Amino acid sequence: MTGFVYVLGSQTSGGYRTYVGWTLDLERRLAEHNSGIGAKSTRGSVWCLIYAERWPCRIEAMRREWHLKRDRSLRRRLARSVQGLGR
Repeated sequence: MTGFVYVLGSQTSGGYRTYVGWTLDLERRLAEHNSGIGAKSTRGSVWCLIYAERWPCRIEAMRREWHLKRDRSLRRRLARSVQGLGR
């Protein structure tokens, strides 16, 4: 079954935040985050999908999520590009 790893972004009063996760159903998961039943750290904000990768199975998506959570420079670049700040 295909798995996805994704990065969400949200503009908050404290600045622009990102969140990394994995799922089997990307649309459903984004809806969960925005309805307040997603991860605890995403509650209370409106999130948009800023990056996603498709993987052949959930295990590979979970492995990639582990790496993306630690890749702060990628997350900063994604946040800057979404905000129109370039590099």
